Amino acid sequence: MFRLPKDDSTDYIKRVIGLPGDRIQMKEGLLHINDVPVKRERLSDFIGEDPCGSDATARVKRWKETLPNGVTYESLDCVDNGFYDNTIVYTVPPGHFFMMGDNRDNSTDSRVLSAVGYVPFENIVGRAQMIFFSIAEGEHAWMFWRWPTAVRWNRIFSIVR
Repeated sequence: MFRLPKDDSTDYIKRVIGLPGDRIQMKEGLLHINDVPVKRERLSDFIGEDPCGSDATARVKRWKETLPNGVTYESLDCVDNGFYDNTIVYTVPPGHFFMMGDNRDNSTDSRVLSAVGYVPFENIVGRAQMIFFSIAEGEHAWMFWRWPTAVRWNRIFSIVR
């Protein structure tokens, strides 16, 4: 969890992908760290509320990725040859980190230098442990009368992996 560099009143939750000095690049949807592709294993498709932004139920490719330090996590790939599937090489500056969302095609993260970019060490505030409350995209928590359909009940109090 970190404070957005361009607006420190906004907290973001993304995964640390790159450390100072690392070179990060996406090539054909595959994450590369220091010119080495990250180990990736295909899992069964994610089927559920569309993680790519539509209101429909969707079937999305799901992967298990393993970082060089052995940490594993799941990522989603909404579209082949998406906007973020082929990037420049990002070199993480000293004192900064490179963050990416697990929903690779629908995440504003360090790949978007004008919005998030490299995250300074002092902006890191902690580690996400649990989802306390979750509502559907486009809904507002203050509209409590819509909670029966807006709240994503299956996510409340779930553990972040």
